[in-house]
Amino acid sequence: RGNVVIKVFPDVFQIMATELSLGDLNGLPMLTMRNVALRGWRLSLKRAMDVVGSAIGLIFLSPLFLLIALLIKLDSPGPVFYSQIRMGLDARPFPVLKFRSMRVGAEDETGPVWASREDPRRTRIGAFLRRTSLDELPQLINVLLGDMSLVGPRPERPVFVEQFRQVVPRYMDRHREKAGMTGWAQVNGLRGDTSIVERTKYDLYYVENWSLLLDIKILLRTLVSIFRDRNAY
Repeated sequence: RGNVVIKVFPDVFQIMATELSLGDLNGLPMLTMRNVALRGWRLSLKRAMDVVGSAIGLIFLSPLFLLIALLIKLDSPGPVFYSQIRMGLDARPFPVLKFRSMRVGAEDETGPVWASREDPRRTRIGAFLRRTSLDELPQLINVLLGDMSLVGPRPERPVFVEQFRQVVPRYMDRHREKAGMTGWAQVNGLRGDTSIVERTKYDLYYVENWSLLLDIKILLRTLVSIFRDRNAY
């Protein structure tokens, strides 16, 4: 009534990662920040979607799995699959499965390094698999086993998690939910060599504003972006 303008300076990460609603308390205007985390029936619903989706994906994509496996074997010596430790729910480590896209022993030469557009460690077929994200398909097995979800913050390696948690506010809050094969940050172009600060903002928004419709939206946008994502490498 008094036409008073109120301005606040909250944590930018908190504002982006919460829903705001306007209400009042005894006539006083109040802003309510509501976290919508995955709990109760929502968690069961998401797990059911993960099990059904990953099982269907593994069945229908099995011919593609065989084709990719054959191309990898023909392209370079070494195993078809590659396992790497990543951090998931509650920052617990687990082995992530991928189709091998690098030369065998490549990381023994370089150590853990951030993926780059012209990564010399990639094989010929590996460059294509990374560009189209087809190297991630074996993670359907991780989803079926319960280590991952179809949608969620992308899991990072322990060495990078330790680096990021020291410089990015609320970075570890990403681990409040399961890691995903794809996520809100990724479908908004934040993958590869992009800002980890911006990526974390989008991850936190997803964690605290989850809905079934949001998951479906992310999955559909992921399918559309497979051959159009310039940051996939």
